[in-house]
Amino acid sequence: MPAPDAIPSSICDEATQSASGIAELLDVMWGRVQDSTADATAPASASQLRLMYVVERQDGVRMRAVCKLLAASPPNVSRMCDRLQATGFLERLPCPDSGREITLRLTTAGKRHLERIREQRKSMLHRAIHNMPSVERRALAIGLAELRHQLTAAAGEEHERPGAHSAA
Repeated sequence: MPAPDAIPSSICDEATQSASGIAELLDVMWGRVQDSTADATAPASASQLRLMYVVERQDGVRMRAVCKLLAASPPNVSRMCDRLQATGFLERLPCPDSGREITLRLTTAGKRHLERIREQRKSMLHRAIHNMPSVERRALAIGLAELRHQLTAAAGEEHERPGAHSAA
């Protein structure tokens, strides 16, 4: 594999533009999936879904930590939690070691909702990737694995830097 500096910047620019366009297209498609899997009480915003993903990955996470991870203010996170709790997807519990803090946990209904969304997304992606020629599928798998690695590393660096916050 050539060193990153050996790749012409025009190829990097083209790949960046393609990845950005795919991310936008996936956002639109995910919105359709969310709408098709949701009933009238399901979370309607991408922010609420991001909050659910954070809580799912860190069961019993403190609300203060969620604010940091989402780079959102406590009142905004609290309102999202209100809505998710009202739909039966989230529960707030007292923190076991601090009477002043609240921890968050997804309910069974919340976990089922995320699973339905993931299954729909997976099905949509599988159909699209299945229709690609095998050589391109293999190249895509390798490229996406490396892109995920780089994005994960960048996200880790961002969380490690003091005062670093991303837009939510």
